[in-house]
Formats: sequence, structure tokens, C-alpha cells
Amino acid sequence: MNHKPLLLLILAIMMAACSLFPDKEGKQQGAIARVNEKYLYHKDMEGLVPPGTARTDSIEITAAYINNWIRQELLLKQAEDNIDKTSINFDKEIEQYRNSLIIYTYESELVKQKLDTAVGMDEIEAYYNENKENFLLRENILLANYVKVDKNTESVHRIKNLLQGKREADKEKLKDLCEKNGIEYFSNQGTWMTFAELKTKIPISVDDPGEFLRKNKYFEVKDSTTLYFAAIDEYKTKESISPLGFETQNIRSIILNKRKAEMLRMMEDDLYNDAVKRKKYEIYKK
Repeated sequence: MNHKPLLLLILAIMMAACSLFPDKEGKQQGAIARVNEKYLYHKDMEGLVPPGTARTDSIEITAAYINNWIRQELLLKQAEDNIDKTSINFDKEIEQYRNSLIIYTYESELVKQKLDTAVGMDEIEAYYNENKENFLLRENILLANYVKVDKNTESVHRIKNLLQGKREADKEKLKDLCEKNGIEYFSNQGTWMTFAELKTKIPISVDDPGEFLRKNKYFEVKDSTTLYFAAIDEYKTKESISPLGFETQNIRSIILNKRKAEMLRMMEDDLYNDAVKRKKYEIYKK
């Protein structure tokens, strides 16, 4: 049964006139729901609804929260009643989680304040050259330039010639031509894309992308209204070594993670060595 409409109606009435229902014992003052001996109060939902939310949306958000709270409390009670009491003492686990959370919060703040996040290209290149075997491609990638144009465009022949041109002047002329005529043009500017990404731009159907790339430096595709022209400057097939330009951001993240781990290790070592020096801890022999 869907209880949502009923909850919404009840909640609307409560929000409009909750003060009309005084609590006999005082324990439930401000309560808006109960499951067995547990109560949900208005204060428990402070900040739940963002400021400026429409009244109908506010009622729906609050009703959903109340419904989830009821379901969780019912399930919790059912679980507590059916589990051996000796197996639900989680004091040790809770303490471990608390300790881990405190340490994580402290380390995160320390990293935010002190970690040097500047990574130069020389460092990135050095890491790449030393670890090339770790950068094998999982998919085909390419440097592609493409044009998407209405099939009735008069300058189609010129566009095709300029796209296949090898000079920088050809690229500039193509760019100007496309901009003046509102034609979609993409120049890779050294940015690699996956073959899958290319297929989202050009409706191409290929069984073997690697073989296709090996045989086609230029290709054309069309549909009922549009012509697609693409020129491939360079490509790499999967399982080959990934080019540096495709791995730059990944390597930057690796270097930063290594710095972070080293910084935290040194912090722990310094903390331990200081404790030894100041005799802040003892190990008692049995």
C-alpha cells in the first residue's frame, strides 16, 4: 500500500496546527512521529528543507524523511528483537570507527594546508619515462579533426580540401570558414580522444576500430541531413603504450598521492620519534 498521500495529508495538518495537540506527559512535546517508545521531533529535522523551497515540496521532503525514519526504526526494532544480545555489543567497533574518523579528518586538513600541489611537466615526463610499461592503453585513442556540415552547404568541396591539408595555414583558413558560416568544426589541438568519444560526435559504425584507424587517415560519413568529415593526425591502438599527453592528468594525480602518503608517513615518524624522546609512552613487560 502506498502511504505517501496519507503521510502528506497528516504532515500538512501537523505543520499547520501542531501546537493544538498538547502532550500529556511532556516527553512527546514537539514530537511528530513515534515508533514503539522512540520519538521523532521537529528539532531532528532542522536544516532538512533548503531555504526557499516551495511549501508543497517542503511537505513532500519532510514526509519522505518521516516515512524513512519510521521504516528504519521498525527494522531496527525487529533486528534487535531477533539477534542474540551478546552479538550486538558494538562498543569496540564504534570506538575504532570514531578513531579512524578523527584521524582521517586531521590528516585531510593537514594535507589541505601543507601539501605542495604544484607538479611541473619535467616531473611528469620523468615519471612517465620511468614507468612507461604501466601505461598500456585499454582502448583505441586518436588525434582527430572533424567538421559537421549541412549537406546542402555550398563550400563542402573547399572544406574537405582544407581539412585534409597539412599546413597550419589550411587549419586557420578552415577555422575562419567554419566560424563565418556557423559550421561545427573541431581541431584537436593536441588533445587525445578515445574512439568511443569520436563515435558520439560522428555516427560511424566500425567492427574493428584498430584496423579502421590503421587504414583510414581521412573518412566521410553522412546521414539524411548532415555530412561528417574527419581527418586523423595520429592514433594509438589498445595495448600499446599510451602517449604522455593522454596520461598527464593521471600522472599528476599519482605524484600528488605519493607526496601525500610520504608527507603523512613523515608526520607519523616525527610524532613517534618525539614521543620516544619525551618518554610519552611506555611498554610494560609481563
